[in-house]
Amino acid sequence: MFRRHPVLTAFTLAYLGLVAWITLGPQPLDDRAEGLLYRVLRVFGRHASTDWITYDRVEFAANIAMFVPVGLFLLLLFGRRQWWLAIVLGFLMTVAIELAQTGIPGRVSDIRDVVSNTSGATLGVLVGLVLTAGAARRIRRARARSSARAQTITG
Repeated sequence: MFRRHPVLTAFTLAYLGLVAWITLGPQPLDDRAEGLLYRVLRVFGRHASTDWITYDRVEFAANIAMFVPVGLFLLLLFGRRQWWLAIVLGFLMTVAIELAQTGIPGRVSDIRDVVSNTSGATLGVLVGLVLTAGAARRIRRARARSSARAQTITG
């Protein structure tokens, strides 16, 4: 599978390296109270229509978004028939990240991260299944025609 898709494998490994750097680095990104994210959140907090946009919600959504490519890349690597494997690996990666974070100063392990990351990987798998549905139908039709021709010739 990796030999058949060397470019996809390289992109997947590079993206997983980026995820590892973001999630296992010594300190969360934009940790300071004067950081851009916190300034934007303070602006949202001043208005009744946007005060629901909190750091926890933004972080949860960002974790989902970060793992969508993980699910998509793993689905493309393993194939549509093994869609479940991409979800399981996304979950296992998340659990491994959260366990590793318990030993990293400045990091906090949180069950919500497991939920959000696994949700993102699942969403990525679903996006991949939708994007590859047309090609899968064409392949099935071509196989059915080929099988029908073989039956006609041998029958």
